[in-house]
Parts: sequence; C-alpha cells; structure tokens
Amino acid sequence: MSYDVNGTSVEHDEEGYITNLADWTEDLANVIAKAEEVDMNEEHWEVVNFLRSYYEEYQIAPAVRVLIKAVKKTMGPEKGNNKYMYELFPYGPAKQACKIAGLPKPTGCV
Repeated sequence: MSYDVNGTSVEHDEEGYITNLADWTEDLANVIAKAEEVDMNEEHWEVVNFLRSYYEEYQIAPAVRVLIKAVKKTMGPEKGNNKYMYELFPYGPAKQACKIAGLPKPTGCV
C-alpha cells in the first residue's frame, strides 16, 4: 500500500501510517490529509510541525492527553484543549495529526 506523491510511491501500513519516517514531505502530508478528509490550513500545520518537533525531541508520538497538555503549554489554552484539537482533526487529534505528520501511530491509540 502506498501514497502517490508527485509520481513517487511512499509506502504505508494498513492504517495509513508511512513506514519510513524519512519519506515525509509537506507534499506527502497534503496527500495524507486529503485521504483523511482534512483541509490543511495554518492551524493544522502548526499542530503537525509541533508534533514533528516533539517526536524529534522525545522519539515518541504522544497520545491525545499528552499532546493536548503539551500544546496548551506551548501554544496556550485556546489551542491546547479537546474542542479545538477535534475541530482540526475530527478522527482523533493524536492519531490523525501523527499520520499527517508522518509519525508512527501514537502509543495507547486503538
């Protein structure tokens, strides 16, 4: 299974998470977002880039509670809350945002 990005195939697992994190690009993120029915805007990119930095630092994709707490700490309470995050990523902020960010499935997500 793979995503087609500008004529290149990028492998992913049965749930849509890419298998090689080094394959991630912003173009790929847009392809995944489209498949997830997410219309990327500045707020989405803010969360995606936050997740990529978080992963770089901790080598783990955060579960939703950890993600919201970390976003609240760095971006403030108006963004670090369930309502805001679910508006951006309706199928689960951690799962969906990590998938778009090219990260593995967050620990503890079903």
